[in-house]
Amino acid sequence: MPVRLGPIEVNRRYPQNLQIFVSCISTASLHFGMKRLLLVCLFSILAVAAKAGDNIPKGEWVLLVGGPSLKEWEQYKAQPHDHWWANFVRAARLRTEQLRDGLGPDAPITWLVYKQGYLDRMTQEKQDLVALIESVRDKFNIKLVWFRNGDDVINYLNNGQDRRRLKVAGFEYFGHSNRACFMFDYSSNVDSASKSFLHESQLKQIHGNSFAKNAYVQSWGCHTGEEMSAWFYHATGIKMIGALGKTQFMMEELPILTSQGGKWVTMPEKQPSN
Repeated sequence: MPVRLGPIEVNRRYPQNLQIFVSCISTASLHFGMKRLLLVCLFSILAVAAKAGDNIPKGEWVLLVGGPSLKEWEQYKAQPHDHWWANFVRAARLRTEQLRDGLGPDAPITWLVYKQGYLDRMTQEKQDLVALIESVRDKFNIKLVWFRNGDDVINYLNNGQDRRRLKVAGFEYFGHSNRACFMFDYSSNVDSASKSFLHESQLKQIHGNSFAKNAYVQSWGCHTGEEMSAWFYHATGIKMIGALGKTQFMMEELPILTSQGGKWVTMPEKQPSN
């Protein structure tokens, strides 16, 4: 989901490419800092294990990237979302770096990106966001697929490759979400709502046998551990890690939990207080 708490303000001179970023200071509590440290350790272990050929799923890694909100809908809110257009692109780029380090230069990695969201945001940014996203494709040797809606996402997971030969080894979502759906155009067409989404009721259309036996699946958005993770498991037989509570997309690390009592889960638990 969005940057719900304390969205990061970026210098008004937005980066001209994805290799230039402003520094930021984390004000997270020690409690959240420890959770972040554990998460960093988790992915470091994944990278090392991949190099060692341990029990890492074999196949294609699919990173699903939603679009940013627009200023016209967010500017009067107490905590506006997406001050920076690349919130979700940056997080997916960081994850791609980890995967490349752990899996090697030729492992199949695919980005599914909601193109319309970046076309709509281009007017606000006055720069070619599509070209910037394509530059990440070129730098990291990944496959880039533009999508329009949840049906496109389902079709790619089921039929984007010969799934008898190349299973989905990993599936991760970077974008706006709530407890029941991924929202690809949140506050882009309609204030605080979405017309392009993947709802939990659609998950039954995903073929469980498209995934590797030990596939890694995670939603980095807000609230999906409260309900959608369970629906994903019942639909596919694959556990999806999701957040209880809110998450925040960062500049130099993967998204973090921000709700008091928030945690990463694969099945619903008691929800945090905020």
